[in-house]
Amino acid sequence: MKWSEISIHTTQEAVEPVSNILHEAGASGVVIEDVDDLSKERQSVFGEIYQLNPSDYPSEGVILKAYLPVNSFLGETVEEIKQAITNLVKYDIDIGANTISISEVNEEEWATAWKKYYKPVKISKRITITPTWEDYKPVHSDELIIELDPGMAFGTGTHPTTVMSLQAIEKYIAEGDSVIDVGTGSGVLSIASAMLGANKVEAYDLDEVAVNSARLNVKLNKVNQKVHVDQNDLLKGIEGPVDLVVGNLLAEIILLFVEDTAKVLKPGGYFITSGIIQGKKRDVKAKLEEHGLTIVEVLEMEDWVAIVAQNKQ
Repeated sequence: MKWSEISIHTTQEAVEPVSNILHEAGASGVVIEDVDDLSKERQSVFGEIYQLNPSDYPSEGVILKAYLPVNSFLGETVEEIKQAITNLVKYDIDIGANTISISEVNEEEWATAWKKYYKPVKISKRITITPTWEDYKPVHSDELIIELDPGMAFGTGTHPTTVMSLQAIEKYIAEGDSVIDVGTGSGVLSIASAMLGANKVEAYDLDEVAVNSARLNVKLNKVNQKVHVDQNDLLKGIEGPVDLVVGNLLAEIILLFVEDTAKVLKPGGYFITSGIIQGKKRDVKAKLEEHGLTIVEVLEMEDWVAIVAQNKQ
């Protein structure tokens, strides 16, 4: 299939309304290239997480890119997009240069173009994540290399929520521990747990595609003797006891299985949870404490929060 890339040069003020116009026109996602990203300061304790190429960004303003299938309605759709953006002026929204260009890309090129932004990243004191297509040599003798081929759906392991999860796992896991990874996605937290000394890891995800992705990554990293991946809805029907439960999910989802987590944790066991926005931090902490878990550490990176709680019963 061929796709049409529509590129719109606009302003920061217009990013949200223009993005909404593109979504309503049928784009499943929008790429935002904001020149301010080049100068934005980001906390990075263990190495540079963000590797941005200035040539990919406009000299000023913002470029939004979206992909639409090439079909008989494409011309009409593009004209509707142009008109809708022009109409934003009526609402006193500065649309800037408002230059719009169209180019055609093959599906294969579109699906793999993101790979150029994914490079080896040192996540914690010992863990480095590298894509399978990069030739990376360890810098230190005790460095743990996790190779990922995440596809487009399950992340590269460098998002702040994953970084905090991995840093917490490295800090709290003990040799021989048993672990449950809820919502495993690419399987990166399970792989890290096994590499850091866990004896048994159960990785669960409701999405069948995620399960298959995690299984491939587990095998790729040669920890399939320790890590078992299966399809499951959170912790429903799962029995413990285990030493560690990890879950990098949205706060709303975390709240659904706190009670089950408390039931499967051994006395002294830890629950490492991430994916919490600042506005939900208090709700998650309250839920953890409600079920007898003690907050031992709160990590924060950008706008995200991770919480480590312990079963001290």
